[in-house]
Amino acid sequence: MKFKMHSLEKRWVLYDVGNSAFTLMVSTIIPIFFNYLAENAGISDVNYLAFWGYAASVSTVLVALLGPVLGSVSDFRGRRKGVFLTVLLLGSAGCIFLGFLTSWIWFLVLFVLTRTAYSLSLVIYDSMLPDVTTEERMDELSARGYAWGYIGSCIPFVICLLLVLFCDRLGLSMAAAMGIAFVLTAAWWLGMSLPLLRLYRQTYYVETASRPVRGAFRNLGMVFGELRKNKKTLFFLVAFFFYIDGVYTIIDMATAYGTALGLDTTGLLLALLMTQLAAFPAALVFGRLSRKYAAGRLIGICIAAYFCIAIYGMFLTHSYQFWILAFCVGIFQGAVQSLSRSYFARLIPPGKSGEYFGIYDIFGKGASFMGTMLVSVVSQASGSTNLGVGALAVLFLIGFLLFRQTDKIQEKGKG
Repeated sequence: MKFKMHSLEKRWVLYDVGNSAFTLMVSTIIPIFFNYLAENAGISDVNYLAFWGYAASVSTVLVALLGPVLGSVSDFRGRRKGVFLTVLLLGSAGCIFLGFLTSWIWFLVLFVLTRTAYSLSLVIYDSMLPDVTTEERMDELSARGYAWGYIGSCIPFVICLLLVLFCDRLGLSMAAAMGIAFVLTAAWWLGMSLPLLRLYRQTYYVETASRPVRGAFRNLGMVFGELRKNKKTLFFLVAFFFYIDGVYTIIDMATAYGTALGLDTTGLLLALLMTQLAAFPAALVFGRLSRKYAAGRLIGICIAAYFCIAIYGMFLTHSYQFWILAFCVGIFQGAVQSLSRSYFARLIPPGKSGEYFGIYDIFGKGASFMGTMLVSVVSQASGSTNLGVGALAVLFLIGFLLFRQTDKIQEKGKG
């Protein structure tokens, strides 16, 4: 049966198209610009990768602290859209100003704040899933969001890439080209969000407390109490902590890793563009497979594939090997993210989706400090970026073993 999205589902997917432009910039152009600023300041390649990893780690810790609180506030009647709009505006404004900084340290500070706002917007966006669709449509709609996000983000990315690579021919300095690229990305991100903001209505909610922030903390305490009793949800979050940590680390540090290896910038960016193009059909295929196979089985396949990808990353020395790595990441990247999102959405009460997805981000995006710190520390200690990336295999192995136990609990619960 053909999967046809209705109007609200399409507008929800459009936000994935919009925010993915910033996601792609974080994994490609922003690290290159930071490398440009770091080189001008005399920062070595190894320290450049380490500082980038530390910045990503600080951002994810901030998300871990703020995500559950904002998620809980957004669960109150009529609050979700306002919270979403606030972090969206902060993130897009920060994206614009990033292009006008020339100090590498101040660039990192603003990057941390912008990335934090972006990640917080995803907490609220993910919590909208029960509001915009039904339980039986979650797997495929979640996959559609990631799929169209990958392909849609290529439009502003290609324009920005051409500006940066051919700035001399266009009569622009690198700084001017980057400034334009950041503005275009922010405009795309914000513009694709407007249709959802116009039509979205909060369906599931809890009644507003007289003191929202205090009420949010009280509700969070209740949720953590519920998690202690709900083993399958808690066990999933622990497994998710490990495997998605490795996934986000690869996304965040892919370009920095390739640059530290001395790979050609143009070839590196084109390889990552290919990742987006490969991810589009792959996410759709996994979404369709979810009709026939359990989401848990498909997630297990993706985690195992990422374990192999991390091992392969230890042996990269040539640019063609990075192309192979980029293609393999594209095949499984969207699938593991989208299926994990919908898998979790079915485990939680829809009226508390903001609170639960805030906690989801603690174990996911908010927990990815472990992966980036692991890569940074191992790289500096060994003097090898290859070993730093290879260390991520440990996270995927632990995540796979824990998830298999989670899925068994889920199957017993159905029985």
